[in-house]
Amino acid sequence: MIIVNDLKPGTAFENEGNIYTVLNVDHNKTAMRQMIIKVKVKNLRSGVINEISFTGGDKVEPAHIDKKEMQYLYDDGVNLVFMDNSTYEQIEIPKTRLEWEMQFLKENDNVTISMYEQEILGVMLPDKVELQIVECEQAVKGDTATSATKNAKVETGLEIKVPLFIQNGEMVVISTADGRYCGRA
Repeated sequence: MIIVNDLKPGTAFENEGNIYTVLNVDHNKTAMRQMIIKVKVKNLRSGVINEISFTGGDKVEPAHIDKKEMQYLYDDGVNLVFMDNSTYEQIEIPKTRLEWEMQFLKENDNVTISMYEQEILGVMLPDKVELQIVECEQAVKGDTATSATKNAKVETGLEIKVPLFIQNGEMVVISTADGRYCGRA
C-alpha cells in the first residue's frame, strides 16, 4: 500500500477499481484540521484527467504498469494490429480506443504499449514523429507579412498547418501532443 502523502508525479495507483497516474500533488495543511491532499490524476483506461481529494494518511494500492515494445502492423478495419518484437505474438486494439494515436501511426512503426495485468491500456507515442506531406495548398505570393501558413495533409490523413515553403512530398516533424508542425525532418 502507498500512503497518499508519498504520492509523486508519475506514480501509478489503483483506487475504486480505476487505474490512475499522478500528474500533480497539492498538500493543504491548516492549524486545526487534518491534512487534505489533492491529487491531479489521469485515468489510464479512459484518458480522463480529474482531481481526487484524500485526507492525510489514506492508503491506495500501487499499480505496476508494464511497457512493451511492439510493431504496428496494419489496420483491419475495426482493430489496429500490433506484434511483439520478441515473441511475434499479435494483439488487436479497437480503433475507437486509439483515435488520436492513429493519426501518427504508420505501418511498421515501433511503439510502446502500456499494460496492467494483461489488460491493454493504450499506445505511448514518441513526443514527435516524422510524416510525409501528401497534399498541400499552393502558396500565394504576397502572403508573407507575418508567419503565414497553409493547410496540408500527411500520409496518415492528419491535416495540419505548415509554413508556405513546405511542398508536397517533404518530410515534416509533428508533435504528438497537439498535432502541430514542428519543423522539417
